[in-house]
Amino acid sequence: MSSGHHVPTIGMCVRVWLALLVLTGFTIFIASQDLGVLNTPVALLVAITKATLVIVFFMGVKWNTPLTKTVAVSGFVWLLILFFMGMNDYLTRGWLGVAGR
Repeated sequence: MSSGHHVPTIGMCVRVWLALLVLTGFTIFIASQDLGVLNTPVALLVAITKATLVIVFFMGVKWNTPLTKTVAVSGFVWLLILFFMGMNDYLTRGWLGVAGR
C-alpha cells in the first residue's frame, strides 16, 4: 500500500552527496586562495548552494506541498535580510566620528 510519500532513489542521493563532496572540496580550495574582496561572497555562494541541495533533496522540499516550499524560501529570504542588515551596519560604522576625537 502506497503512503503517498516520495521516496528518493539511491542514485539521486548518491549524486547529491557527490555534489556536496565536490562543493566541499571547492570550499577548501577557495579558502587557500587570495581572492581579495571576493573571498566572502564566493564562500557564501558555495555555502548557500550546499544548503540548498540539502534542503531541496535530503529534506524533501522538492516533493512537498507548496506551503512547505513557501516556508523554506521565506526562511532564505529572511536570512538574506539579516545578512544585508548586518553588512549595512558593519560597512557604515566608520561614517560616524567617535566623540572626543
